[in-house]
Amino acid sequence: MSTVRRRPGRRPGSADTRGEILAAARRVFAEKGFDKATVRGIAREAQVDPALVHHYFETKEGMFAAAMQLPITPDTVIPALLDGPREEIGERLVRMLLQVTATPETREPMLALMRSALTNERAAAMFREFISNALLFQVADRLGVPHLRIEAAFGQMYGVIMARYVIKLEPMASADPEELVELLAPTVQRYFTA
Repeated sequence: MSTVRRRPGRRPGSADTRGEILAAARRVFAEKGFDKATVRGIAREAQVDPALVHHYFETKEGMFAAAMQLPITPDTVIPALLDGPREEIGERLVRMLLQVTATPETREPMLALMRSALTNERAAAMFREFISNALLFQVADRLGVPHLRIEAAFGQMYGVIMARYVIKLEPMASADPEELVELLAPTVQRYFTA
């Protein structure tokens, strides 16, 4: 029985090994959450040796932080929410979140973070810090809205995303996004104007 020895150095194929590992990590975190995801499982998904994962990211936490480069940032979200009439901010928020979660490429990082926050306190702290300080409180302060109100709007949309994409509650999971905007925007708007 002969075995083929691999030569040391780069593996054959794509030169973006780090990017492939990050893409695999996003898929695994989205599917399993932080606690149940393993470096070995992510390496298997990326078709690399676990040592290579450790080389690029050192720890699972480091990989999680790198993988959670969310498809939306406060620099894009805050202006998009605040640009326009105040009485339409609820609609803009609902529409934006439905658009961001419409495709797997943008949905998976968000779901990974949301699921991980449910199962791991460190991930919950990262999520809480990002959402509160970088996004919610800035919007609340610029609008002059109490923090509790903006957290209630966020909680409403968090629940919608969980029901639609994690629990896959029907008919919400397959509802037309415009129908959801029409249904949800007035309720979310009340948090900003009541």
